[in-house]
Amino acid sequence: MVIRAAEGLEIDGFTLGKQLHHGGFATIWDVTHPSHKLPMVMKVPTIMDGYDGPTIVGFEVEQMIMPRLLGPHVPRVIALGDFARLPFIVTEYIAGGSLLERYKKAPLPIDEVVDMAARMAGAVHELHRQQVIHLDLKPANFLCRPTGEMVLVDFGLSRHGQLPDLLAEEFSIPMGTFTYIAPEQFLRERADLRSDLFALGAMIYEAATGKLPFGAPEKLSAVRRRLWEDPIPPRALRAEIPEWLQEVILRALEVDPSLRYQSAAQMRYDLTNPAQIRLTARAHKLAQDGFWVRRNRKAQMGRIKAFPPPPSIARQIERAPVLLVAVDLAPEMEALGDKLRLTIQRMLNNRPDARVACVNVIKTARLGIDATTDASGTNLHVARLVDLRIWAEGIDLPMDRLSNAAPPQPLAADLDKTRRYWIAPADLLATMREAREQDLEIIGVYHSHPDHPSVPSESDRQMAWPSYSYVIVSVHQGCAQTWESWTLDDNHDFQAESIARDRAGIFRRAM
Repeated sequence: MVIRAAEGLEIDGFTLGKQLHHGGFATIWDVTHPSHKLPMVMKVPTIMDGYDGPTIVGFEVEQMIMPRLLGPHVPRVIALGDFARLPFIVTEYIAGGSLLERYKKAPLPIDEVVDMAARMAGAVHELHRQQVIHLDLKPANFLCRPTGEMVLVDFGLSRHGQLPDLLAEEFSIPMGTFTYIAPEQFLRERADLRSDLFALGAMIYEAATGKLPFGAPEKLSAVRRRLWEDPIPPRALRAEIPEWLQEVILRALEVDPSLRYQSAAQMRYDLTNPAQIRLTARAHKLAQDGFWVRRNRKAQMGRIKAFPPPPSIARQIERAPVLLVAVDLAPEMEALGDKLRLTIQRMLNNRPDARVACVNVIKTARLGIDATTDASGTNLHVARLVDLRIWAEGIDLPMDRLSNAAPPQPLAADLDKTRRYWIAPADLLATMREAREQDLEIIGVYHSHPDHPSVPSESDRQMAWPSYSYVIVSVHQGCAQTWESWTLDDNHDFQAESIARDRAGIFRRAM
């Protein structure tokens, strides 16, 4: 017997309270259960008495995908209801609410736009890492926990890389919110994670300018114009928007997916490291393209049936990491620098869409204050940055995929800072921790002292994280080196393997 949701209804131990939301496709209810003390909500699809195929299939998709998702960027699923009685999904209640109300006050302060955009990109990347493309990103589908993490909801139009795509099997029309969907979605492509990056670009545009980049089309035919129409540049609408932010927005809104960011991690990296962004003509643009440019683009794009198909979702993530390279530019480390550059070039062969971020490793003073200039008065930070750029020229990457920085708080490579078991300078660990948050692979040099066994202490284990591998290098006054590879397994135990190698130390995330 089919049951209809109503206040006071009891089903599978859950008691429905007040209706919190009534949308076109579902209702949200406050629910309680004697075995669950945390605040919860129940989502019930709004199924009409007649045929309502998209709603039914979309809710099936959501019931398939949501229980497979983990982490703070998705709601915790507690229970599912069967279509034979009452289809539902019970999840934890997210107290922070959605971004929709905040977007109603756009344009927002630039600092808020950047912070919010970085957190949204981080949440989307965590979703992509679990082989899910959302395909319906919009302000209403981002909730914010009181602790600041963005939470993605409403997976009815999503695509999971390891599950059948029921929507594609059942329907041939593009689905999504017309305001935000990418051009390739109009062309029926549902397997490209860069579609979510286009939607993110549209949302950042809206938050920064208070306008929608392509208006609010109500008909699918109007979405087609997205293949050749470019938006008004954000800085033409709000002059205080920095050029680097316009670069991020317009890159995300490129028609051709290959010209956009290739992962949400890369977008988040730029949003949190604006000084590293290489500005192109996009950053300086103050008007839409001219009539003849758009007309020629229409003639070209109006005939296109599809963009080149993307690889699998897992492969899309694997081929577009951010590689953080820690380089010691001291004269005696020149040979090591050459080997690091060669290592990067080899890795790029297997990661064609990767971005490389180069940082300088500087030895710091154990006592006293570090010098900021050399004997001639040249700023050491600037000099190292120049040297780093010269070193990076050999990597041979486009400007928008290569950045350099000599940190004001340098990475330590101080052989005297010895722990009892494992040499782990705090600032290097902090860099590794930050890299983990941004999903960076790290290639760099790690110095440890040959007089101490390279076995991490319990405190060092707590600073590390699961599923990461490290290579620890013993370097002392140019003597031969001993390598040991340590991998932290699921039981938080380090498994060691001795390796005979040259000097190039590699820290990298285990894929």
